[in-house]
Amino acid sequence: MITREEIAHVLDHPVYDGDGNKIGDAKHVFFDDMTGRPEWVSVKTGMFGSNESFIPIRDAAVVQDHLEVPYRKDQIKDAPNVDVDAGGHLSESEEHRLYDYYGINWDSVLSEAERTDDGRFAAGPGPAGTAQAAGAAGAAGPAGTAGGMAGRQEGADRTGMRGDDAMTRSEEQMHVGVERRESGRARLRKYVVTEEVQQTVPVSHEEVRVEREPITEDNRGEALSGPEISEAEHEVTLHEERPVAETETVPVERVRMTTEEHTEDEVVRGQVRKERIEAETERFTDDETRRGRE
Repeated sequence: MITREEIAHVLDHPVYDGDGNKIGDAKHVFFDDMTGRPEWVSVKTGMFGSNESFIPIRDAAVVQDHLEVPYRKDQIKDAPNVDVDAGGHLSESEEHRLYDYYGINWDSVLSEAERTDDGRFAAGPGPAGTAQAAGAAGAAGPAGTAGGMAGRQEGADRTGMRGDDAMTRSEEQMHVGVERRESGRARLRKYVVTEEVQQTVPVSHEEVRVEREPITEDNRGEALSGPEISEAEHEVTLHEERPVAETETVPVERVRMTTEEHTEDEVVRGQVRKERIEAETERFTDDETRRGRE
């Protein structure tokens, strides 16, 4: 178990599990109201420190500049989520639930506190549990962060107020950032397709046309140059045009891929805890003494 003198070497310092894996940074140390000994440390875990996990420090040790706890990182991250009230205390049920999760016997914790004749609890050989004392549920109170969050330390009364009659109120702030990750891949792929194309082209062909002309003085000599009666034939070669197509490969364009960045607003929602301070008045009955209510 760590001592009060070692608190300054714990807050805002790394916390490692038994295998040497970093769990997160210590944010609060909670003291037992009955023994005044450090009982729990809360560690910010998850993305941007969005979760706060509670770890028992009865078997923890300060090693150089960090705190080592005998629990696995995944076990700590899966620990039950607990709510801390406005006074910075864990309820008895919440602390009981945490003890059960970490396999710490609740009865053995209670047996470590000794009851005196005036009804108050005194420290036994180890840290006391969260048994009720003087009508108020005993629970662990926060020691605060290095940034100045006040907690229940020596010299403070049971309300958490110090000698200047003032109480520090703290609250959580949400810090949102962005992470860059792969969202997909794009590639250029070239493949061949066959398309039907058409084009109109004019073509011509020859056709036979028979022309007749009468015998005149001008052509009489040619007409009478052959035999008078005979058989004969005359052949003419006909021509026509047909469309002919051929293909040629030519470059038509260059294609490349580039990326451009678009920025859009996205709403990030989360939960933050804030402390509230309220004044309350406590009245004593006839059979109660002021000493027993402290």
